[in-house]
Amino acid sequence: MPTYFAGFDSSTFPGNELMGWFQENTNLTWCGYYLAAAPSHEDTSWMGQRATLQSDGWGLAPIYVGQQVTGPGSHEVTPSQGSEDGQHTVQLMNSEGFPANSWVYLDLENGPPYPTAQSGYVQAWASAVQTGGYLAGIYCSHDLAAAVQQQLPASRIWAFRVNTTEQEPFPGTDFPTVAPDGCGYPEATMWQLRQNCVVTAGDDACSLTVDLSSSTVKDPSC
Repeated sequence: MPTYFAGFDSSTFPGNELMGWFQENTNLTWCGYYLAAAPSHEDTSWMGQRATLQSDGWGLAPIYVGQQVTGPGSHEVTPSQGSEDGQHTVQLMNSEGFPANSWVYLDLENGPPYPTAQSGYVQAWASAVQTGGYLAGIYCSHDLAAAVQQQLPASRIWAFRVNTTEQEPFPGTDFPTVAPDGCGYPEATMWQLRQNCVVTAGDDACSLTVDLSSSTVKDPSC
């Protein structure tokens, strides 16, 4: 039977104490790692944490929240900006000490369609990342995944498909470990299946809002 690995992401770093608690009390093995400041993600609280997290045994999924076509954030969706953002991604990966050939994931928040402008931006970003010595992954809707992978056959897909984006409690400490192809895209490496889940964590039983994913790999950067 295949083994799948539970992961989470939180836009703000939870702190080393909570990360240790998660390791000791849950089945979480990896987490999103927000590279910042990025065009659509200013919070830098994850920066500087890589070495400690990896030495503690966490797998990491480096995330670059670049230009967006809808919603909050920056909206300079052009090939030239894609090249610039790809080079910026490489700089941030280098500054955090991620080794060459690590995967890094461009965050695309929209659903379909996949407009020509965005396709050009994504292609330019991926080319710059690969030129810089890293591997280009894409976080996107399951409805965009096939189009993205057709454009970038060597990319790794982290697909999101959720029943609700409303905040909801997640009871307990046994987080989902399901086959990522359940998202509806059969080639997905990771599936974000829950968003805005409120989990109770730590000895002080504090509340933390996270998104939950399941992966075919224990460390999505490798």
